[in-house]
Amino acid sequence: MSAPHIEPALAEMMDAVFAEHAQDADLWRRLDDLGLVRLTGAEDAGGSGAGWLEAAELVSAAARHGARIPLAEHDLLACWLLDTAGITADSARRTVCLFDAQGRATGAPWASDADRIVAVWERDDEHLVADLDPADLSITFSANMIGEPRDTVTADLAVLSGTAVAAGQIAILRLKAALIRALQICAALDRALELSIEHATTREQFGRPLSKFQAVQHLISDIACEAALARSATEAALTAAIASDWAAPSLEFLVASARSCAGHATSVVVRNAHQVHGAIGTTSEHRLHAFTRAALAWRSEFGSMRHWDDLLTDMALRAGPDGLWALIAP
Repeated sequence: MSAPHIEPALAEMMDAVFAEHAQDADLWRRLDDLGLVRLTGAEDAGGSGAGWLEAAELVSAAARHGARIPLAEHDLLACWLLDTAGITADSARRTVCLFDAQGRATGAPWASDADRIVAVWERDDEHLVADLDPADLSITFSANMIGEPRDTVTADLAVLSGTAVAAGQIAILRLKAALIRALQICAALDRALELSIEHATTREQFGRPLSKFQAVQHLISDIACEAALARSATEAALTAAIASDWAAPSLEFLVASARSCAGHATSVVVRNAHQVHGAIGTTSEHRLHAFTRAALAWRSEFGSMRHWDDLLTDMALRAGPDGLWALIAP
């Protein structure tokens, strides 16, 4: 998302912090000192009292600068879920984990790196939430293509006790998680666009900048168009979510649209950006791959492209010609 959604000074501070410390092992503490780790938490509970607009900018800033930390998983998912369940959270770093009926969760983000894991599971037709010690769970480390932990977590659900939450809250949790990944993808695509423009305007071939070649111009134009489409769809979903407090009837359709657009845009942006950069874009020293690989990794998390495409198609067909416009423009 773009800085005009929030105070410009706050947006500049976020970018400055990530630009200077994105690779620091101590980044989490620095952000905690600034009140950004629990940005949307209530002030009387140690949070900063901000909302999703500010959180969207923070998540985007982290993605733009390649900061690999569970800001969104901690604040917008795990701690929000504890607040929903009426469970008091301390300052420990958290992530969220959704167990299936066998007590297994695959691709759990940052589980092996978390101090606490907020677990969700279903028992007797109700959903339960608990704030668990990772030592009480079995965690098998795995990672996505940019090295972020995406672990397999198992638990004996028969011995776990938790607090019941409404099924609707779990549905909202899934939508929030999906929209977070769309925000991150958009930020990565925008950064790939910036790097492509920078490379094309500064690199010369046959005595003139690459940006003067029509083929290169077309590649970058397609990058810009696809990134703008993904960002527009994501902003539409975010705006509807905030305006309705995540209760808009068409919200699932809008989130599915955002994820579908962002996923398909990734294919074009990654291909074209690497074509613009040529061989240098594939080297470990160049920053491009940090964002193209991130977009590719994130588009398959919290629902694959196929999942969101199918959901979007099914909802459009069910709505029919008379109801489709209400989904697109609620």
